[in-house]
Amino acid sequence: MIFTVCALALAKGAPSERFGAIIVLVTTLGVELVHLLAPRNNQSLMLLGIDGLVAAGFLIIALRYASLWLSGAMLFQAVQFSLHAYYLVTQQPLDRNYKTINNIDTAGVLLCILIGTLVSWRRRSAGK
Repeated sequence: MIFTVCALALAKGAPSERFGAIIVLVTTLGVELVHLLAPRNNQSLMLLGIDGLVAAGFLIIALRYASLWLSGAMLFQAVQFSLHAYYLVTQQPLDRNYKTINNIDTAGVLLCILIGTLVSWRRRSAGK
């Protein structure tokens, strides 16, 4: 699902959607590398850092393009950052609740990018 939405955003989206898709793709790779290579006791801090980078990337895009979909994506990213911060501070292991919230949150960010891409694509098609 991640790669499908990002591919559509890269192919049919406006610059804001393309940059958002690139951020998601790069950080998805980063998260996978953290899970594969980082020691278990450092993963939470690294994931929190990655979430901070995603939020900063979305903020830069929002300041440059002021796209409506970005407000939703930034809210979902705030939830993601809070989720990682909570598990880091409480030092709880990543349990089923974490995985469920993480997956719902990731789907929310992707949905925001998808909606932005479809709106942008439709506007361009209507203008031709």
